[in-house]
Amino acid sequence: MADGDLRDNPAARGPREARDAEGVAGAAGDVEDAQESDAARRRRRAQFLRELHEAKQLRDRVQPRRARAARMRQQMRMRTFRW
Repeated sequence: MADGDLRDNPAARGPREARDAEGVAGAAGDVEDAQESDAARRRRRAQFLRELHEAKQLRDRVQPRRARAARMRQQMRMRTFRW
């Protein structure tokens, strides 16, 4: 395939090159996609943190001795922390 074929046929380019060839026309769509993806990322992060918190609570209920030891270590860390 010659270089001239790539210039003449945008379908022969890679996906990134094809996007670059579209130019500024897709810039407004990219901003909206970025906002949507940002909102989606925040929703996914919130869901993940809820599930993580739930898993930690379950682990604490299932392993009370380990949970108590972890609380004691955290309290000791906070007592010895210097401002």
